Amino acid sequence: MSTPEPPNLSMVLVALMKGVTYRDADGALWQSLIDLSARVREHVAVLGLDLVLDEAEGYAYLRQLPAAEGETELPRLVVRRQLGYHASLLVALLRKKLAEFDARSGDTRLVLSKSEIIDLVRVFLPDAANEARLVDRVGTQINKIVELGFLRPLRGQEDQFEVQRILKAFVDAQWLSGFEERLAQYRDHAAAELRDRTDETP
Repeated sequence: MSTPEPPNLSMVLVALMKGVTYRDADGALWQSLIDLSARVREHVAVLGLDLVLDEAEGYAYLRQLPAAEGETELPRLVVRRQLGYHASLLVALLRKKLAEFDARSGDTRLVLSKSEIIDLVRVFLPDAANEARLVDRVGTQINKIVELGFLRPLRGQEDQFEVQRILKAFVDAQWLSGFEERLAQYRDHAAAELRDRTDETP
């Protein structure tokens, strides 16, 4: 009978430096992270980073710590990405969908088809009547959200995506409580964009 390998701190640190670590992706690595979490926090703190570890949801990542008063700000190791209107809209709608899913389902995996994602944003896009353009635009935004790690394409299932639960860490419940107001702002933005296009039409 083989003996389980001891926790490997180097492997855990390298995985975290590369991005989000998921329990479902590598159970052995996840267990090493759990076992070594205190040592991981000590190591990354030297670099001005903090370990965010959510055992219930099954994800972990590193975030930049603000410099203490009087200390020099360290160069950023964790890239901060600014989302455009359409990408931020899609992230917000996916977060709302995840909250609704959690409220009514005992399952932990929310899987959406590309067409379902398109339907989420359809009302907020000024060119929604042009189906080909809509599909192309939303497809571009889906790819961006996949790159951010909030959506994961299902292997062998074309146009099926799992909403990653780490989305809850970036769009929290307090933010979600003001979501309807933000949706109204998104609708106003879409209406203004449509008016601008109409005005430009000869």
